Amino acid sequence: MAKIAFHLTVSEGKRLIARAVAALPEVRKGLETGTVIICKGSTNAYIVEEVLGRTIDKPTYLTGNTQPVRGASPMTAERVPDVVLRAGVPLEGVSAIAAAADLGPGDVLIKGANALSPDRRMAGVLVGDRTGGTVGNTAGHVIGKNALQLTPVGLEKTIAGDLWEIAGRVNDQEPALSDIPQLWISQGRIITEIEALAVLAGVEALPMAAGGINGAEGATWFLAWGDEATLDRCRAIVDSVQGEPPFHTPSQ
Repeated sequence: MAKIAFHLTVSEGKRLIARAVAALPEVRKGLETGTVIICKGSTNAYIVEEVLGRTIDKPTYLTGNTQPVRGASPMTAERVPDVVLRAGVPLEGVSAIAAAADLGPGDVLIKGANALSPDRRMAGVLVGDRTGGTVGNTAGHVIGKNALQLTPVGLEKTIAGDLWEIAGRVNDQEPALSDIPQLWISQGRIITEIEALAVLAGVEALPMAAGGINGAEGATWFLAWGDEATLDRCRAIVDSVQGEPPFHTPSQ
């Protein structure tokens, strides 16, 4: 069995995950006959591009986000409407929360995450809105109406520890500390770069190292294995996403 190793930056990983999500049979079926809701988020901005087949100004497709406290590059303050598609057609003026009320079997809601425990197959979402935010106002509809929730999240968001224990500590707050975000444990099917490589190339892979410099901060090294034909597909897919500009840099 042959092996290859390669690394992906954070933005390259987001593009890889986005292509895999758009290629999932459940998403393709939802785009044909059902409803697909793409909630706002950095990885989901790439998914919007892959689903719509065109580029967007990705920083406009954010809600809460993490940036350096000092010295951050300026980004647009503009925000665009949620992308909700019914039978592949974008619905005008329909928010993700409003659309969730009409979900049913075969429909898909896509919501990213802020924390990942890959070994435990768990992801967490920071909730700063005291009304529950997007996740708090859609999760009940997804579960109760037997829709599918996908959680696309890059391995750079991996944290140590048990997310249930961490969430318990984070969410046990006195009123005076109410400015601290809550941590919601996601019930969605997690799609990392590992699952993306399986979907797009049929390859098995694992993370082998992380970190970098000169624009590769947050990068992840991967080891992939399989027969030569499978690895050739993997090489082609990796090559197609490498060079993806950082999130705030417009694509050329």
